[in-house]
Amino acid sequence: MADKAERLLAEAASHGSQLVVFPEAFVGGYPRGSTFGVIIGNRTAKGREEFPKYHASAIDVPDGYTLYCTILFFDPQGRYLGKHRKVMPTALECVIWGFGDGLTIPVFDTPIGKIGAAICWENRMPLLRTAMYAKANQFCRRKDYPPPPEYVFAGTDDDLNPDSVVCAGGSVIISPSGNVLAGPNYDGEALISADLDLGEIARAKFDFDVVGNYSRPEVLSLTVGDNPSNPVTFALTSGKPEGPYK
Repeated sequence: MADKAERLLAEAASHGSQLVVFPEAFVGGYPRGSTFGVIIGNRTAKGREEFPKYHASAIDVPDGYTLYCTILFFDPQGRYLGKHRKVMPTALECVIWGFGDGLTIPVFDTPIGKIGAAICWENRMPLLRTAMYAKANQFCRRKDYPPPPEYVFAGTDDDLNPDSVVCAGGSVIISPSGNVLAGPNYDGEALISADLDLGEIARAKFDFDVVGNYSRPEVLSLTVGDNPSNPVTFALTSGKPEGPYK
């Protein structure tokens, strides 16, 4: 999928696109329908064998062994800017993906404005959106999915129709005022694009600025913990470690 992403980037650039967004888990793949053999209180040997194959398809952003549903940001020159990790994996996604923390809810200044991202049902989390509004995020992504690879469907004896649609997609581009600029697309893989009027940001905020003229922080406020959450923290109590740790 990395080669496909590179090809699609080149195609989008040839059309003059300045901001290109890919579907959720595009490169590593979204294992829709797979349970990896997990049931309450047990895991199957087949599921354990299946997971390393999925793990091997992930992009290595060095930070432990846990998988995360991650969006990577790059500038127009291809330089890595940072990442957003999905803070709350949906349903059975918790089996394969860890939880992002407040440190990975970034917004980046770019030549076309400030950009950040929310994945899938994160768009339904009011407090996460509020945090993004406060950082003046101007662009968000919405979940979509390309035709799937072969999956392991556990717990069903039904024959799967090879022509059935696993996920209908629905990619869409919406202006800050809520106007649909392109899409939604439900007709298979497609590259959708639209011209963005950045002046629409100020016009939309004139009507409704959630963290500005339409906020009441003395009544309703949000505190975001933006420190990394580490499972193990070593703290010295005597000022000098003992043993082999020097």
